[in-house]
Amino acid sequence: MRKFLVILDDSRECLNAMRFAAMRAANTGAGVTILSIIPPEEFNHWIGVADIMREEARDRIVAHFEVFAKWMRDRQGIDPELVIREGEAVNEILSQIKEDPGIGVLVLGAGTEKHGPGPLIAAMTKQAGFLPIPMTLVPGEISKDRLEEIT
Repeated sequence: MRKFLVILDDSRECLNAMRFAAMRAANTGAGVTILSIIPPEEFNHWIGVADIMREEARDRIVAHFEVFAKWMRDRQGIDPELVIREGEAVNEILSQIKEDPGIGVLVLGAGTEKHGPGPLIAAMTKQAGFLPIPMTLVPGEISKDRLEEIT
């Protein structure tokens, strides 16, 4: 089964990427994998403190995921899968794509700030020529109605 891989983070543009992935999956009979990445610099503390911080980060991710998952289940009939990885974002995205052959499209939300679409998109576009799957960029300012029209 083909799956859309979408990145869960704290950015505003993440919402439109989630919507797009869920709507496309619902309209094409595909699935959604939601990947959240915990950066390694969050755990540069003593081992006990790092373990507590890691667990708190995972709890926040799961809570955030549940909001999107409920919407996907209720509105789109999609039951997304959550994957949590630790490391550098680009490396972890590439590893997830390599390890899960069912992933067919990477979906990223583009920021609307004047300095560009965001650091993740900037980093991933450098890898675009080497990706084994297409990458879809969803504009941060696109309306929900327009998303429904194009998906």
